Amino acid sequence: MIIPWQDIAPETLENLIREFVLREGTDYGAIEVSLQNKIEQVKSQLERGEAVIVFSELHETVDIQLKQKF
Repeated sequence: MIIPWQDIAPETLENLIREFVLREGTDYGAIEVSLQNKIEQVKSQLERGEAVIVFSELHETVDIQLKQKF
Protein backbone atom coordinates (compact mmCIF):
# COMPACT_ATOMS: atom_id res chain seq x y z
CA MET A 1 0.00 0.00 0.00
CA ILE A 2 1.35 3.44 -0.94
CA ILE A 3 1.33 5.99 1.89
CA PRO A 4 1.20 9.64 0.68
CA TRP A 5 4.27 11.41 2.07
CA GLN A 6 2.09 14.47 2.74
CA ASP A 7 0.10 12.44 5.30
CA ILE A 8 3.18 11.79 7.43
CA ALA A 9 4.18 14.25 10.17
CA PRO A 10 7.33 16.19 9.12
CA GLU A 11 9.48 14.82 11.95
CA THR A 12 8.35 11.26 11.26
CA LEU A 13 9.02 11.71 7.54
CA GLU A 14 12.51 13.03 8.27
CA ASN A 15 13.23 10.02 10.51
CA LEU A 16 11.85 7.58 7.93
CA ILE A 17 14.02 9.06 5.19
CA ARG A 18 17.07 9.13 7.49
CA GLU A 19 16.59 5.42 8.34
CA PHE A 20 16.20 4.61 4.64
CA VAL A 21 19.36 6.53 3.67
CA LEU A 22 21.41 4.94 6.45
CA ARG A 23 20.18 1.49 5.44
CA GLU A 24 21.42 2.06 1.89
CA GLY A 25 25.07 1.79 2.96
CA THR A 26 28.23 3.70 2.21
CA ASP A 27 29.03 5.74 -0.89
CA TYR A 28 32.13 4.75 -2.78
CA GLY A 29 31.82 7.39 -5.48
CA ALA A 30 34.27 10.15 -6.34
CA ILE A 31 32.22 12.76 -4.45
CA GLU A 32 31.03 12.13 -0.92
CA VAL A 33 27.48 13.32 -0.25
CA SER A 34 26.53 14.35 3.28
CA LEU A 35 23.75 12.59 5.13
CA GLN A 36 21.63 15.76 5.07
CA ASN A 37 22.08 16.10 1.30
CA LYS A 38 21.03 12.48 0.81
CA ILE A 39 17.93 13.08 2.94
CA GLU A 40 17.06 16.17 0.87
CA GLN A 41 17.54 14.23 -2.36
CA VAL A 42 15.13 11.50 -1.25
CA LYS A 43 12.61 14.08 -0.02
CA SER A 44 12.80 15.81 -3.41
CA GLN A 45 12.17 12.50 -5.16
CA LEU A 46 9.07 12.00 -3.01
CA GLU A 47 7.85 15.53 -3.73
CA ARG A 48 8.33 15.07 -7.50
CA GLY A 49 6.52 11.72 -7.41
CA GLU A 50 9.62 9.77 -8.48
CA ALA A 51 9.67 7.79 -5.21
CA VAL A 52 6.88 6.47 -3.01
CA ILE A 53 6.52 5.31 0.58
CA VAL A 54 5.28 1.73 0.70
CA PHE A 55 3.78 -0.11 3.67
CA SER A 56 3.83 -3.91 3.53
CA GLU A 57 0.93 -5.32 5.50
CA LEU A 58 2.42 -8.80 5.19
CA HIS A 59 5.79 -7.86 6.70
CA GLU A 60 4.55 -4.82 8.65
CA THR A 61 7.40 -2.73 7.24
CA VAL A 62 7.75 0.67 5.60
CA ASP A 63 10.09 1.30 2.68
CA ILE A 64 10.85 3.97 0.10
CA GLN A 65 10.95 2.77 -3.49
CA LEU A 66 11.29 4.33 -6.90
CA LYS A 67 7.81 4.66 -8.36
CA GLN A 68 8.84 2.96 -11.60
CA LYS A 69 9.93 -0.17 -9.67
CA PHE A 70 6.77 -0.30 -7.59
